[in-house]
Amino acid sequence: MLERRVNLDGRAATAEVPRITVGGLRMAALDLEATADFMIEATDPDSRIGRPLFLTSANGEVLARCSTEPQTERLFRAADLINADGQPLVAASKLQSWFPLPERVATTDLFHIVARKAEAVGRTFYMFGASEAENAAAVENVQKMYPRLKIVGRSHGYLRGEALRAKVEEINALAPDYLWVALGVPNEQAFVRDFTPHLTNVGVIKTSGGLFNFLSGSRSRAPQWMQKIGLEWAWRTLLEPRRLLWRYLTTNPRALYLLLSRNRPIR
Repeated sequence: MLERRVNLDGRAATAEVPRITVGGLRMAALDLEATADFMIEATDPDSRIGRPLFLTSANGEVLARCSTEPQTERLFRAADLINADGQPLVAASKLQSWFPLPERVATTDLFHIVARKAEAVGRTFYMFGASEAENAAAVENVQKMYPRLKIVGRSHGYLRGEALRAKVEEINALAPDYLWVALGVPNEQAFVRDFTPHLTNVGVIKTSGGLFNFLSGSRSRAPQWMQKIGLEWAWRTLLEPRRLLWRYLTTNPRALYLLLSRNRPIR
């Protein structure tokens, strides 16, 4: 996909969304409810742009990686909209800008609001990513929570080569309004770059990180008080120290520097 500054269709479709630069990336200055409303409106037949809108999310780790990994930065700059999925980003914007981020837009919260709204107006989901067991459990739980929600298909994310290309063709034929892609950074953003030309019947692609792990019940959210003060990363590290401790030790200091130095409002 083209970077947003030369992506005229994407720019036109998101022109009314206010933004602020936080840590070097342009973030949508929308709360959860407004983001969900935007996603519902984006799948209206009169709002389609001939390709899926690409929505992704950024937290401190993403900011740090974008500052040191040019390819990852290009993938994020190609997004039509970036949500702030990190309380430190919200706090930094409030300290330094006259037009701050209203709240954290975590995909794990956003999914449920979009699901309720989609259920009410008949929009459809496809859920792609994670392992077969995680994906199946996530979809099963979502159907229990939202029995009238139309999930037109699902697939694990461990597909390569011809099998992946065939799955993309299948998804496009099913024409879901929302394709939730949970492959982790930067694999899910690379998936959007590579396959958007083949997904013209999809309304919105939302990258989702570890969303399916939470939906399946295999991973628990941090307590609310930790989420509110920006310590969800510490909770995750406590649960998975071997995988996450070194990651956060190396990315958190850089993210803090970026949050203090690379912010500016956009009218």
